[in-house]
Amino acid sequence: MLGPVILAASRSDRMRRLISAAPVTKQVVDRFIPGETVDDIVPVIAELTAKGLQLTMDVVGEDITTPEQATAARDAYLALVDHLKDLGLGERVEMSVKLSMFGQALEGGHELALGNVRPVVEAAAAIGTTVTLDAEDHTTLDSMFAIHEELRKDFPQTGCVIQGYLFRTEADARRLAAAGSRVRLVKGAYKEPAEVAYQQKHEIDKAYVRVLKTLMEGDGYPMIGSHDPRLISIAQELAHRAGRKLDEYEFQMLYGIRSDEHLRLAAEGHRMRVYTAYGTDWYGYFMRRLAEKPANLQFFVRSMITKG
Repeated sequence: MLGPVILAASRSDRMRRLISAAPVTKQVVDRFIPGETVDDIVPVIAELTAKGLQLTMDVVGEDITTPEQATAARDAYLALVDHLKDLGLGERVEMSVKLSMFGQALEGGHELALGNVRPVVEAAAAIGTTVTLDAEDHTTLDSMFAIHEELRKDFPQTGCVIQGYLFRTEADARRLAAAGSRVRLVKGAYKEPAEVAYQQKHEIDKAYVRVLKTLMEGDGYPMIGSHDPRLISIAQELAHRAGRKLDEYEFQMLYGIRSDEHLRLAAEGHRMRVYTAYGTDWYGYFMRRLAEKPANLQFFVRSMITKG
């Protein structure tokens, strides 16, 4: 399995330098990350929303080593909010944040991350949109869920992400599938040990469906994060069985992957939200996209052979 190898490479400074220096890298990265600055991304937002799509915006960058960097990350999101306000798109464009970017891994990181993310959530609410807290590796999740619970006291629309491959997720889903909750379900993109996560694809897929069934039968708002055609079909069937209307759940996919499917689902009346990342610190995000799907890696290697 190449996924774990790629995830290990995502933490390697040597591999970062090698891949960053490859002439073809920028061309391929642009497929997944369409800009480096908030000004770059505004035309992308306008184009996708004009096509009937919704978005969730992610400012990439997780290698935070100082409180000052965490503050800068907060400010980058606040700048994004200012631009979204000018666009007047309301809930059609929300934001996704990784708490590691707000200092979660630093000394006193739980309180630091909460203190940095709260102004972003407040600013988002002020312009009629919201924030979803991304899940990271399993050691960070108790902190993430505690911050999520704290934020929801004042901003109940704050969402969170759960990962199908973790053993704990079925219990987390039962707890979170309550009225007013917004929960994105993904398979998971971090290298996790066998003690805490399923390792085989068929096990992960089965767990994903079990969790999705719990969310669909609950009282919250499920957000289906998958590009897998089979899982998308299963999600539609589970939504139908649960009596959900098309505006009572949504699909989410990454920018640059299965773009035709984005448009197809939107044309059918589904809420289709595109996870769109931007920024200069793209390496970790890019490597996880390669690890998630063999086709992404094949695309990268093929591009290096033909363009390098």
